[in-house]
Amino acid sequence: MNSVGIGQRPRTRRQKAVKLLWMSIWLAYLSAPISDLLHGGHSPGVRVLGAIGLLAFVAWYFTLIFRTGRGESNALVLGSLAVLATQSAVLALTLGREWLVLFVYVSISSGAALPFRLARWSVPVASALLTAIAFLVPGGRAYLAGLLLPALLGGFSMTGIRQLIRTTVELREARAAVAQLAANEERLRLARDLHDLLGHSLSLITLKSELAGRMLPAHPDRAAQQIADIEQVSRQALVDVREAVTGYRRPRLVAELAGAQVALKAAGVEVRLPEDVPLDGVPEESESALAWALREAVTNVVRHSGAGRCAVDLVRRQTLDGPTLELSVEDNGSGDSPGTPGNGLTGLTERLAKAGGTLETTCTRHGFRLVARVPVGSAP
Repeated sequence: MNSVGIGQRPRTRRQKAVKLLWMSIWLAYLSAPISDLLHGGHSPGVRVLGAIGLLAFVAWYFTLIFRTGRGESNALVLGSLAVLATQSAVLALTLGREWLVLFVYVSISSGAALPFRLARWSVPVASALLTAIAFLVPGGRAYLAGLLLPALLGGFSMTGIRQLIRTTVELREARAAVAQLAANEERLRLARDLHDLLGHSLSLITLKSELAGRMLPAHPDRAAQQIADIEQVSRQALVDVREAVTGYRRPRLVAELAGAQVALKAAGVEVRLPEDVPLDGVPEESESALAWALREAVTNVVRHSGAGRCAVDLVRRQTLDGPTLELSVEDNGSGDSPGTPGNGLTGLTERLAKAGGTLETTCTRHGFRLVARVPVGSAP
């Protein structure tokens, strides 16, 4: 970013050049004191002192504006403004009314360098000081009308520009934060999808590979069938991963029930599935969340439980919060402790929460039970 605004410190050469060019526009007001030095009839000594005073004023003004935004305290900025105001007063009182224009710079720099809560007072104070000095300088009242309005408008316009730029910076930072959050959410989604997809598929591939190994060489035909199943599962896993990466995959509960039966039977687990799948009025997001829950539960049964039986139930229930669809998966294995959930259960909890659902995991007397609930609409 090459632009630089009021209240911001320039960091690159181009930013410094842009800010210097912008500040140089205001130097047009110095034509009056410069003309007074050249044609005001002052002695050579006064001209030299006046030129030194003017150069010191401009140097201090540039330093104050360029250092704005470097973290200086408001007290230091106010002190610098007091130095500018003192220089302006001394030069105007000693050299004449043409030098009253320096107070315009004091007002503008206070608006540019101070927060509004202070600038709303410093700008009027600089304008009031301009008025007071104008009444003391011979002929100063004639210049007052042409300088007081630029001092007030210039100072307050700088406060508005400064606030506008700071608001723009805050909006830009907020937009960057939102983009970062969106990227983090997408990474989290992808991590959940890959964990659930590959965990299930690789577990099934491992089981079928072990079966094929035990069947060789006594039953080559049956081993060949297991190898064919491995190929099919691998191809489907590749498709699922591609769809997960593109963000389009939404698993279906009926398909996951069929896959659960295959996986559990391959692991030698006796399985009982629901006879009816009541999906009428179930939102797609809720169905997808339950499908992921079933996949994760079956994967845990196959990989960790050592169970011999597994029962899957799917029922509608009416609760105080409205109708829900409840999926329960219970096995008779050793199970995992629900107090220390792994990545799969953590990701599953997040999926269900996004769909407005909940997850419960409990150790029973004879195994482990997982219950996932999602809100549903009324059946037609």
